[in-house]
Amino acid sequence: MDRISATASYQSTLLNIMNAASAQNTAEQQIDTGKIGDSLESFAGSADALTASQSLQARINTYVANGQNLSDKLTAQDQALSTVSTAAQSAQTAVQEALANGDATSLMTSLESSFSEATSALNAQYNGQYLFSGTQVNTPPVDASSISDLVTNGVSASFKNDQNATVSRLNDTTTVTTGVLASNVGTPLFNALAQIQAYSNGPNGPLTGTLTTTQSTFLQGVLSSLGSAYTTANNAVAANGVVQDEVSASQTTLTAQQTQLTNTIGDITNADSAKAASNLQLAQTALSASAQVFATLNNSTLLSVLGVTTS
Repeated sequence: MDRISATASYQSTLLNIMNAASAQNTAEQQIDTGKIGDSLESFAGSADALTASQSLQARINTYVANGQNLSDKLTAQDQALSTVSTAAQSAQTAVQEALANGDATSLMTSLESSFSEATSALNAQYNGQYLFSGTQVNTPPVDASSISDLVTNGVSASFKNDQNATVSRLNDTTTVTTGVLASNVGTPLFNALAQIQAYSNGPNGPLTGTLTTTQSTFLQGVLSSLGSAYTTANNAVAANGVVQDEVSASQTTLTAQQTQLTNTIGDITNADSAKAASNLQLAQTALSASAQVFATLNNSTLLSVLGVTTS
């Protein structure tokens, strides 16, 4: 039998059902994900702002991650440089004690210990790379196992680092020299130690027992060199600390920018949960009503309108 409702009525009702189903699906997704949508089309006129914010956020996230790694590296450098400073001070103290006691019996042993501490520190690694080698991160910067090696090979030849101190970028506009070269820190100390070893090997040596007047005069003269070595190492520690402060300040600024961008992006992309719940309820109601209309249209015929029943 022919139905009373026209094709247009069916199409209109079906369209209402599809729209209600789509609205219901959108509301459910917003409630589940907390986001307005999953594509740029969902954000209409805010798409450009969203893209720019996300791009900036990605760049800042990279700077923050790199900055954290750099901060850890600088902490490792601080510990190593502080060890070199302590070694220089210990060498100075050993000479002072020998002079005070007039006895150098344990002097060379103490100096060898100071040299070993300084060498280990200057050959320190971070993440498998040598800290003080410049760009030659796979090469130990100090190639000497004893003070005698410094005398035999020369202090300069004992350093294998290049002269390219690492430069790091903190943000879009700021770079800072974060690398420290072993030769810059260790040369004064190694020169002083090599000088003492060479003297001990010479005609006025060895420095192994009661000090002669000549030996005491020599050691008095070398004390200033050890003092300079200590100052050099301390200055390296201080300079590293300045860079640490700069990195820390940069990280604080970048973290604040991260938070601001997260909020900005959230303002664009985050769904209003209350509104989404209300939309879901409206969509479900509309869907139910449209389904009922469709069922009514589907069951309506001319005979039913005229009250004729069929068996």
